[in-house]
Amino acid sequence: MSTKKIQQSIAGISLVIAGFSVPQAVYAAESLVEAFSEGKASLNMRYRYEGVDDGSAATEDASAQTLRSRLGFTTGSYKDFKAHADFEVINTGGDFNSGSNGATGFAKVVDPKGEELNQAFISYTGFSGTDLKVGRQRIILDNARFVGNVGWRQNEQTFDAFQLTNKSFEDVTITLAQISQVNTITGGATDTSHTLLNVSFDKNPVGKVSAYAYLLDNEASTADTDTLGVRVKGSAGSLLYTAEFAQQSDGGDNPADIGATYLFAEGGYKLDETKLFFGYESLGSDDGAYGFQTPLATKHAFNGWADKFLATPAAGLNDMYVKAVTKVAGMKLVGVYHDFSSDEGSVDYGTELDIVLVKPINKSFKGILKFADYRADTFSTDTQKIWIALEANFKQ
Repeated sequence: MSTKKIQQSIAGISLVIAGFSVPQAVYAAESLVEAFSEGKASLNMRYRYEGVDDGSAATEDASAQTLRSRLGFTTGSYKDFKAHADFEVINTGGDFNSGSNGATGFAKVVDPKGEELNQAFISYTGFSGTDLKVGRQRIILDNARFVGNVGWRQNEQTFDAFQLTNKSFEDVTITLAQISQVNTITGGATDTSHTLLNVSFDKNPVGKVSAYAYLLDNEASTADTDTLGVRVKGSAGSLLYTAEFAQQSDGGDNPADIGATYLFAEGGYKLDETKLFFGYESLGSDDGAYGFQTPLATKHAFNGWADKFLATPAAGLNDMYVKAVTKVAGMKLVGVYHDFSSDEGSVDYGTELDIVLVKPINKSFKGILKFADYRADTFSTDTQKIWIALEANFKQ
C-alpha cells in the first residue's frame, strides 16, 4: 500500500473517531479569568555532572556541568479548553563539546546552553473520551522506542503537532498525530510532515497489544520512511514478556528502495522487589546497505547508555542483553549488560555494562548516579561515561 493511501486511511479513521465522540456540556470555569486563576504552576530543575572519556586520541575527556530550569503553567478548564506552556533555561559550565559551543577539542556532551519555549499547546476535551492537542507538545508512544521526548537530555525533544487521543472504546486507546516540526535536543528544528497512528488494546488475554503506522516525511531531505508494526506486552504470574515486530520501507520522496525489519523479544521474572530480564533486539539490515532507523525515538534508553548506536549502522544492529532491577536501602538499582553485533555478517561490535542508582530523597527531590562502560571490538572506540545528578520537581 502506498504512503498516500495509508495517510488517507488514517484520515478516515480520525473521522470515524470523531463520529463516535459526543460533545459534553459541563464547564469547569465560567470565565477565562477564572480558568487562569484555577491554573497550576510547576517547576523542574535538574543539575547534572557528566564526565566522558570517548577513547579518541583527537579529543580530551569532557567534564560538563549543566543546570536545566523549566517553569510551566497549566490553566484551568474553560468550556473544555485548557492551555499549557513551559519555558526552560539551560546553563552550562566545564570543558565539553555541546555541538554548538565550538569546543571541538573535547568529547561530546549534547546539552547546549540556551533558552527555549519547550511546550505551548491548547487542549480540548469537549468530545467524549477524546483529548485534542494543538501546538508544541511532548509525544511519547509505547516505550518511546519509535517516538519519544529524549527526556534524558537537558533539552528534551518536542513536536509542533496536532494530536488526537481517543478512549471511547473500552480498553482501547487510539492516538493520531500530525507533526509539522521536530524540535531537537540541540535547540534546532526540522520541518516535517510526519503522520503517526498508534492503536493499543489493553486487558486482553495476552496483555497490552499496540499496532502502529509511523509515516515519516522530512521536508528538507529524502530520508523518508514508513514503519508498520505490532507490539505485545504482558505477564503470567511472575513471568513477564514483551515481543515486537516492525517492517520499515521507503516512503514519501525517498528515491531508494529499502526494506528492513525490527525484532524485539524480552522475557522476565519477578521475585518480590527484584526483576530479571533477558532480551534480544534486532534493528535489521537491507543487505548491508541500510540499517533500520528510529529518528524520533528516545534513543538513549536503548542499546547502551554510552550512546554508541544512536544511528543504526548500515549492517544493522543486534543487541543481546541481560538486565536486573531491584531495590537496595530504599534506592532503585538497575544493571544491564549488552553484547552487540551486526545483523548482516554477524560481526562483533563490542559489549557494554550500564549501572544506575536512583535515590528518592523526598516527594520533590531525587539523586541519580549512573555509569556506562562500552568496550569496542570492531565498532567505534572504548567509551566510559559517568553522571551525577540532582533533580527537583515542584507542583501546585
